[in-house]
Amino acid sequence: MTDPLATARRRAPIRGAGAPGVLSGMAHRNVYMNDELEAIYDQTVEFVGNEVTPHGDEWELDGMVPREVLARMGGLGMLSLRIPEELGGLGIGMLASAVFSEALGSSTYAGFDVTVLVHTDMAGPHLVNSGSPEQHERWLPGVLAGETILSIGVSEPDAGSDVASIRTRAVRDGDGWRINGRKTFITNAVYGDMTIIAARTDPDAKYGISMFLVPKGTEGFEVATKLNKHGWRCSDTAELTLDDVWVPDDQLLGTRDRGFYETMKNFQNERMVLVGMGVGAAQRAIDITNLYCQERKAFGGHLFDLGAIRQRMSMNQAKVDAVRASMYHAAWLGDQGVDNVKAMSGVKAWGCEVVNRAMYDCVQFHGGMGFMGESQIERMYRDARVLSIGGGATEVMLEEIAKRSYA
Repeated sequence: MTDPLATARRRAPIRGAGAPGVLSGMAHRNVYMNDELEAIYDQTVEFVGNEVTPHGDEWELDGMVPREVLARMGGLGMLSLRIPEELGGLGIGMLASAVFSEALGSSTYAGFDVTVLVHTDMAGPHLVNSGSPEQHERWLPGVLAGETILSIGVSEPDAGSDVASIRTRAVRDGDGWRINGRKTFITNAVYGDMTIIAARTDPDAKYGISMFLVPKGTEGFEVATKLNKHGWRCSDTAELTLDDVWVPDDQLLGTRDRGFYETMKNFQNERMVLVGMGVGAAQRAIDITNLYCQERKAFGGHLFDLGAIRQRMSMNQAKVDAVRASMYHAAWLGDQGVDNVKAMSGVKAWGCEVVNRAMYDCVQFHGGMGFMGESQIERMYRDARVLSIGGGATEVMLEEIAKRSYA
């Protein structure tokens, strides 16, 4: 397995900041691709095909992705795509995350995909964008190497998409902060190394929230429950308790009382990679189902001879292609510095529903086998369900579109 970071740099430089342009041999992907992004996609697909898919069933039973796999990804530069060059990464932008997440989706194990993407694209950006030089020096080497695995602690029992309603509190205590509260649905928090905790630091301000770096093993910081999930079973997900957790001032991440705005700023990236992994998985499911229908004998021929099946699968393909194109366009807008909240909210709302519908049809056309627990399609169907919930539910995304569309 070659180093995608080195290969990307060797094959071709980015033209501008990911500017659109069809390159020879790449028109099959999309107009936003270039040699650098194509190399990242190909190398990631190769990695998951060799290192992930053959072992995924075992990881599903274990309820975790082995740490050595993440360390191998770090060693290959796969966790550094969005990190600025001056901090040791490739510094490509949102298009890199779109490519990376779609390629991860080809693994067919969404629990693996989200384990990686929480680290690289949901928690990691907070450290990169808000961290001080001292925090970068202390924490980033381990993060990029896949040795310090991150999680992001925003969601609470009574506050999911409504970030402004979080109740976890942090109050001044000497030369640090005392944190009390609960977090839930926190991916990577059972076996990970550090959680970036959102806590209310100004009780009188609706958005008076700050972010804190809380390493595993900090006194009073505990995994209350390892959660049992409908899907994403090879990712570890926790409910956390913070009971008089004290952290020093140098673990306040970014500016006091500005954590809400930092969280909002990264939401577009988080939503995009959820769509990306969904698109990658949906494409694999469509390919698997088309092949199955071409081989499955029925009614004197094969299932794929039935026009109803061919047309429904063709419609699924058309919709997945459209979601992919919309996702890359929204990512490109972000890389150009254009406000892409409406575009990305639309991609998240519609795209995840499209992915779920495609998975539904793939189960349907596998017949009884699609309902069996040992079926690949059955697992992929379960994994897809949360995409229209996590990172901003479909209904929340539609409200974001409405606020930006109607007076």
